Amino acid sequence: MPLTSYLYPFLAIVLWAGNVIVSKMAASAISPTAITFYRLILVLLLMSPFTLRPLWRNRAQIRRHWWQLALSGLLAMALFQSLSYRAAESTTATNMAIVTALIPLLTALLSVIVLGEAVTIGMAVGGVLSFSGLLYLVGHGDMGTVLRDGVHLGDALMLLAALSYALYGVLLRLWKMSVPVWQAVYMQAIAALVLMLPQFVLLPAGTAALDAHTLPLIGYSGIGSSILLSYLWIEGVKKLGPNRCSIFINLLPVLTALSAILWLHESMHAYHLIGGGISLIGVLLTQIVQRPLFGSRMRYR
Repeated sequence: MPLTSYLYPFLAIVLWAGNVIVSKMAASAISPTAITFYRLILVLLLMSPFTLRPLWRNRAQIRRHWWQLALSGLLAMALFQSLSYRAAESTTATNMAIVTALIPLLTALLSVIVLGEAVTIGMAVGGVLSFSGLLYLVGHGDMGTVLRDGVHLGDALMLLAALSYALYGVLLRLWKMSVPVWQAVYMQAIAALVLMLPQFVLLPAGTAALDAHTLPLIGYSGIGSSILLSYLWIEGVKKLGPNRCSIFINLLPVLTALSAILWLHESMHAYHLIGGGISLIGVLLTQIVQRPLFGSRMRYR
């Protein structure tokens, strides 16, 4: 396997880390609904010239899968993005990245429920470790704080966003739609835009301003993290397979934390390293140890 193949998922995660930073920067500048809406418009404008013609030729398949594409757009492009932007208003970029890195674990757990896959030892042990680490993280080193005061709103919203994206991935595996990837992304963006439109129309004046501060944030969100990131990830999956690519998600908290320290002047604390480290070890166990919990055969990806 050429080493250059590993650049695709790595650069995708670099862009994803940048998107977390952009989410934090946008929290004080523009409404989560507005930036999600503008981002979707930009994606559709850029993709239309090379997507509309093949999309029209494939309209029979699109019509057959319209409701799956609409639900996919709701989960991946409307809910995940808007919840992430909302979470950024009340939690740190580092916390957001650590919670986002739980997506492979959440995907594995949902696969048991939705797809009927077997529970593995890695899933059982990794799940306990990951959520223990997450409780330690959001409790700032005191898990009892979470039990006494509850989970911080921003962290809870980010966990809900991660769960939404994990469900999106599982449903794609369940449906196995015969729609080319870029056409599916385009239709998902249209569905998400339609779903976001009523919220956008009702926004108070001043929360959806387009100016020198917000336009670069929207540009990065639409071009960098929607189109370029998707392209790099899709190419990475083609060259390395989904399992190898998913391991790169574990780099997200590290790259985001470094970026947050440089750009947002966030502080790194021991509970970030301990809680985040425990969570990531749990995610790695889920991805690597594939022995069935009630079986005898050991299998590694």
